[in-house]
This record gives sequence, C-alpha cells and structure tokens, in this order.
Amino acid sequence: MRIPHVASEPAILYFGTPVVLVSTTNEDGSANLAPISSVFWLGWRAMLGIDGTSKNTANLRRTRECVLNLPADDAVGAVNRLARITGSDPVPEHKLSRGYRYEPRKFEAAGLTPVRSETVRPPRVLECPVQMEAVVTAEGSLAGDDDLLRGRLITFSVRIQRVHLDPAILLDGQPDRVDPDKWRPLIMSFQEFYGLRPAKLHHSTLGRIPEHSYLTPDTERARHAPVR
Repeated sequence: MRIPHVASEPAILYFGTPVVLVSTTNEDGSANLAPISSVFWLGWRAMLGIDGTSKNTANLRRTRECVLNLPADDAVGAVNRLARITGSDPVPEHKLSRGYRYEPRKFEAAGLTPVRSETVRPPRVLECPVQMEAVVTAEGSLAGDDDLLRGRLITFSVRIQRVHLDPAILLDGQPDRVDPDKWRPLIMSFQEFYGLRPAKLHHSTLGRIPEHSYLTPDTERARHAPVR
C-alpha cells in the first residue's frame, strides 16, 4: 500500500536542472562568468532565469548577448569556486547575507580558460564540452505580479546562433548529433551537485546556505490558493 502524499512547503523547487556557466561582457570589455541552473531549451531558443541584481543581468540588458557554457560533471570543482562570488559591486544585500563576495576576475577565480567566440563578444569556456553563443530576444519578470519580488527574478529569452561541441560527446560519424551515452552534464538538485549517476558528486558551497533564505511571498500565496 502506498503512503499518501503530504502537503509540503520546500523553500526552493530545484528538482534537478543542468548547470550553465553564462558568460557576458562587462562595461570595460572584461568578461563576467556566473553559474545558473534555471534554464530550459526549445529548439534553438532558451529561457534563462537570473537574479535581477546579478552582474550578468546588467550585462545582458546592455549588450543583448551571451554564451551558455555547459560543464560536464568533471568540472564540478571549477563551478563550485564560482558559487558565492559576484561581479556586482557593491554586493547586493541579500547576497551578502548568504556569504557572497565581490570578485571581478571570474575566469581566474574558477581556473577556467576563456576562448574567443565567433558571433558574440563574450568568451566561451574552453573546458565546457558544450558552448552556445546566443543573443537576447526578450526580457520578462518571473514575479511581476508581486510588489516585493518584482524586478528580483528576471527571465531572458535567447536565440542560439552558434553551437560548439567537443567531438568526444558526438555520435560516431555524426557531427550534428550528441551521444547521450557520452554526455555527462553537471546537475544541480536542491543546491547540491549530481551527475547521471546515483551518488552526489561533490559537496556544494551553495549547500551551506539555509534553504529558508530563499523563501518568497509565493509560498504564502500558495497556501491560500483556491481548491478546485
């Protein structure tokens, strides 16, 4: 007999999505690099969910371009080194309370290598098996209906215009198809790193942040949603 489901209120709903290192261009021409895990693709379009106070948000609004770099699970250490640093100066208050610090040299801090892109100004990440050059097509607010959250949770629709793939993840003899048996994406699930294997890959720096610090008014609003 199955145990009935219980009503629950997780502070975050990150059930498992791929990590993406988003590179953008700063005002002085240097590169910013930051991980996100709120992303999905449809065809050659993607939707990104980003903190409204992040440096990448400001850069995307100004330049309208980026590179989406997908790390494999063996790059977990480099991604972890980016977890609680920000290119925003001063550091936003909510990030300060979660232990973030300002660091403009993101590639150096992570130990990653910038590579020139072909159609956009931001660099690609050499160590990432998947690199997608993209341009912004639209911006939205994920919580535009809430006075407190409006402007804090931003979505960007992007169009992919160049894809670079490591030959090691391609189907044999087919340069335009990824072999899912060879591709091992890095997955973020409830602030911890996983891959396509049963055990946790690596301790996550973000995992030290209490989940309740991510609570938003949407949790309270959900409690009063009408029952149908």
